[in-house]
Amino acid sequence: MMRRRTTLLASCTALALALGATACGGGGPVSAGGGDKALSGQTVTVAGVWSGSEQKNFQKVLDAFGEKTGAKTQFVSTGDNVSTVVGSKIEGGNAPDVVMVPQVGVLQQFAKQGWLKPLSKATEQSVDAGYAPVWKKYGSVDGTLYGLYFKAAHKSTVWYSPEALDQAGVKPPATYDAMLKAGRTVSDSGLAAFSVAGQDGWTLTDWFENIYLSQAGPEKYDALAAHKLKWTDASVVKALGTLGKLFKDKQLIAGGQKGALNTDFPGSVEKVFGPEPEAGMVYEGDFVAGVAKDQFGRAIGQDANFFPFPAVDGGKAPVVSGGDAAVVLKDGKNAKAGMELLEYLATPEAAAVWAKAGGFLSPNKKLDLAAYGDDVTRATAKSLVGAGDSVRFDMSDQAPAAFGGTKGAGEWKLLQDFLRDPSNPKGTAAQLEAAAAKAYKG
Repeated sequence: MMRRRTTLLASCTALALALGATACGGGGPVSAGGGDKALSGQTVTVAGVWSGSEQKNFQKVLDAFGEKTGAKTQFVSTGDNVSTVVGSKIEGGNAPDVVMVPQVGVLQQFAKQGWLKPLSKATEQSVDAGYAPVWKKYGSVDGTLYGLYFKAAHKSTVWYSPEALDQAGVKPPATYDAMLKAGRTVSDSGLAAFSVAGQDGWTLTDWFENIYLSQAGPEKYDALAAHKLKWTDASVVKALGTLGKLFKDKQLIAGGQKGALNTDFPGSVEKVFGPEPEAGMVYEGDFVAGVAKDQFGRAIGQDANFFPFPAVDGGKAPVVSGGDAAVVLKDGKNAKAGMELLEYLATPEAAAVWAKAGGFLSPNKKLDLAAYGDDVTRATAKSLVGAGDSVRFDMSDQAPAAFGGTKGAGEWKLLQDFLRDPSNPKGTAAQLEAAAAKAYKG
């Protein structure tokens, strides 16, 4: 039911390395906090959505924790449905100690069900010192910090083939209208402008969110995310109309609307960076780079690059993010050691382990940008951290799953319907409001 956008996508598109071991012992001469092998003989169980190379790279972080503390770690991959899997494990008396939660809405659900331990003072101090306050806000429920954002995604990046843009004689645009104009020039030169992954409804929510944040501004974005503003508001209708300019222009979309509705996320990246390109640009988060590099052998910064999602109607360029928050379950058999793991994950040292491995962004501003392996990743990380409190978390990830995270229902389906026929933004807004009202009540 739930999907991954900040992470699973990169792994399900075969950032194709072998699965990391589901259990891995760590142990070494160096300890955390001065006590030699302070957690020796203890096992910390961590559940999360990651698989493939992401699981493998996160295991490197867990191994580093083991080296410091003597703890063993065991990672359990939950698949998409984190909430259901964790709930059943708690009921069965087999709760993990730590869960990497992919959505704000799920973190809030866990806290309200009384499943979570508040984070330690040491972790909270690290968050206060190293993170913009917005990340603490998204990790807190009713003023208590429960979640530490370890991995983030920058979802305001438009990826392009430098060769395609050079051939068309266009430069990366600074406004939405200029982007559509540049797209038509790319199209005139023989390639479609955009590859759109309409088969995956979540990508369409991301398009909408970037336009809405820039055009309507952060206050309205927050109000709509909390459903304090109705989806029938004029600002929503306007943003849908702006998105519709792209959707209805067959010159701009590879395969037209029908082609887009038959293209999933991996396929959308392939249409730009695969062996037979069909489009010059694809919009999605920083994780596009991992797919372009690992799946199609593209050199990031040379064969594949990005420009920031452009400003709409004179607004500020948006910075939409997603992320995975580490939480500690009360019912975990080793919650105390789990809390020590979170104290470690809050350090730039832990973030540097995965940053070096690639396919990772940290919201921790104390992480040295030199830890990232290439200039493009450094640029996305700098943009994310530099945005500070103007970052907004993915709106659909803040919504109840019935509205913002369910295939064939709610926002995903209604935006797919809008892609199929973008002629009535007002009607689509009314349908979105009806679905949202039902889901937020539930």
